[in-house]
Amino acid sequence: MTWHQSHNVVDEVMVHPFDGEVWQHFNSVHSHFSTESRNVHLGLCIDEFNPFGSFAASYSFWPVILIVYNLPPGMCIRPEFMFLSTVIPGPSRPG
Repeated sequence: MTWHQSHNVVDEVMVHPFDGEVWQHFNSVHSHFSTESRNVHLGLCIDEFNPFGSFAASYSFWPVILIVYNLPPGMCIRPEFMFLSTVIPGPSRPG
């Protein structure tokens, strides 16, 4: 869970979201959070899923998935480290 603290960044190469400008900006703005390497960084993903397999159907639902970004690149995108936090049901997309 502390991989992102010991990871060596290679210039101009992004191998993990940790290497991105947004993560670096977050760390500079919230330095009190980023100094503790055991704090958990989560990514929130949402995508539409049509259970009937037809885009003509009026019903769909939206799974909301959390991804732990503290793990190395080969582990953070594996299904066993992705957590389904909620499902938004409905006849159309949220919002």
